[in-house]
Amino acid sequence: MAIETSSRVFQTSGRVWLRDFEFGLTGLTVRKTGARVPYSPSVLADVTAWFRFFFSWRSTPPIGERFTIAFTPERARPWYLVRAVAHVAGGVLAKTLSDADVVMQFEDATISPNAAPTNLKPGAKLINFNCTDISKSRVAAASEAAFGTPLAVDPERYVGPAVEKSQINAAHDGHIVQCPTPALPGRAYQRVIDNRALDPDLVEDLRTSTLGGKPIVVFIKRRPVTKRFQNTNVQVEMRAPEQVFTAQEIEQISAFTREIGLDWGGVDVLRDRNDGKLYIVDANKTDMGPPIALNLADKMRATFILARAFRAHIAKS
Repeated sequence: MAIETSSRVFQTSGRVWLRDFEFGLTGLTVRKTGARVPYSPSVLADVTAWFRFFFSWRSTPPIGERFTIAFTPERARPWYLVRAVAHVAGGVLAKTLSDADVVMQFEDATISPNAAPTNLKPGAKLINFNCTDISKSRVAAASEAAFGTPLAVDPERYVGPAVEKSQINAAHDGHIVQCPTPALPGRAYQRVIDNRALDPDLVEDLRTSTLGGKPIVVFIKRRPVTKRFQNTNVQVEMRAPEQVFTAQEIEQISAFTREIGLDWGGVDVLRDRNDGKLYIVDANKTDMGPPIALNLADKMRATFILARAFRAHIAKS
């Protein structure tokens, strides 16, 4: 069912999101991006794990009084973390923007200069309207401002290995190049962070969910060094920020979120094993999750922790 508003159409049927995919005999295609995902045992296992989490949070009673939430200019599909968190927190989709207690800018894009809507409900909480640029160059600049250590390099002057990656969010196309090398358009260049874990064959990403400028939950994601730029984790653990970061580092992560205007989202933090310094290499305001490889009990535990933080955040004036 579609409900017309003055400027948007909000789809409330749970089946509508299936239209985002084109299903073929050997794989499916994401209509928006054109990305093709072939059917395979690993993909089917991931889909099964996701549905277990989906049905778990969908059947969970809210932890507090109901409130209404709207996403604009795009609908947040069920596989985005905020949908599970908002549901458990007590959020229900608003029929129109003017009905919403909470309005979140939600566009799965690198650049999203969407102005806050007008004619809102008095006291409506706005989320992420100041986060308009999460390109790799912007993230690197914000990381340097927060931590005081440069991440970006000039590939034509830098000498040594560097990571070349797309400016576009969630491309997962990074690879190591030897500098100096010509700078290619649409590409970002960063120093190589040695984020190998205790097992030298694995790298370790500290995926940190943030809300209101504060780290709330950390997902420690490990994958083979040979697949360091892919999202194929072999181990995932959940931790409290205080178990992973110092008090100063937590404040530095908060400073990063303020720098890019991120009220809600996930940041990829790397710790260099050589000097212990932190770098934020990616930020996502439309993050999916929790990570598929995390066990279901911890997925739900993380969702409840984030839901309580979400309620506290929207209660602030």
